[in-house]
Amino acid sequence: MTETIVETKLRHPEKAHRPDNVVQRRKPEWIRVKAPSGPEYQETRALMRGLKLATVCEEAACPNIGECWKRKHATMMILGSVCTRACAFCNVATGKPDQLDPHEPEHVAEAVAKLGLAHVVITSVDRDDLDDGGAGQFVRVIEQIRRTSPATTIEILTPDFLRKEGALERVIDAKPDVFNHNLETVPRLYPTIRPGARYFHSLRLLDTVKRRDPAMFTKSGLMVGLGEERTEMMQVMDDLRSADVDFLTIGQYLQPTPKHAAVQKFVTPDEFADYATLAKARGFLLVSATPLTRSSYHADADFAALRAARAAKLAGAAAPAAD
Repeated sequence: MTETIVETKLRHPEKAHRPDNVVQRRKPEWIRVKAPSGPEYQETRALMRGLKLATVCEEAACPNIGECWKRKHATMMILGSVCTRACAFCNVATGKPDQLDPHEPEHVAEAVAKLGLAHVVITSVDRDDLDDGGAGQFVRVIEQIRRTSPATTIEILTPDFLRKEGALERVIDAKPDVFNHNLETVPRLYPTIRPGARYFHSLRLLDTVKRRDPAMFTKSGLMVGLGEERTEMMQVMDDLRSADVDFLTIGQYLQPTPKHAAVQKFVTPDEFADYATLAKARGFLLVSATPLTRSSYHADADFAALRAARAAKLAGAAAPAAD
């Protein structure tokens, strides 16, 4: 099997002062994937470039890009391609943000229609420079997709809208089908891995979504291999269930460049299976925990499974008790 070679040139001058994290860990067999290729991959890439759309598949150097783009599934990243934060795990460029593209909602909707997506995932960079953190653009994108592809279900993966009063509520009220916000890691590691964010703020965000719209599916994701302990992961699972989160994803962290946080451990498939068992026992409707799991990986099939799981749970709750 050929390992994917992803261009990871340093696009982060703001990280240049960081010392290289040169811990060398050879990727185990279970984390290697084939290099992206094929006509469908090229067609998807050409469509994104033609519509001037950024994708998290490219910007975050996702290892699943070849598989997903071959199926013409792309996760579009709105609000530009430059983030106002510099998380230690993320390959998205940081710096002075792009000007908002007023045509971005139309371009995203056009891409959804041309790809024929039954389910689409829309994410974004952090935009701390905007008064609403980019909430208005999320709303416009959702509304435009609803107009042009009304049968398409919409999943959003949002930033935390930290200190942006009313922004979260605007996005919830736009009625996406799934509201995803990733906690990313355990609270102990936030100061080094996710320094611009606040663990309990992100947890409250997920709780607010469910309280404001109990029918909306909520979702969150975690990375492993950053130095977290099993007991810490269990506590995060409990925290997420206290916020009534429906769907949990857990995947292996991969170091994009030497300036990013080093991989402390490659978690084995058996350990991922253990995490999945622990999460399911806590009552999540759906759990995806594998080395290559990412927030939007197989999101279309996962959404169908999520709806089926809720229906089964409701049917079970409605069933009369046996004599």
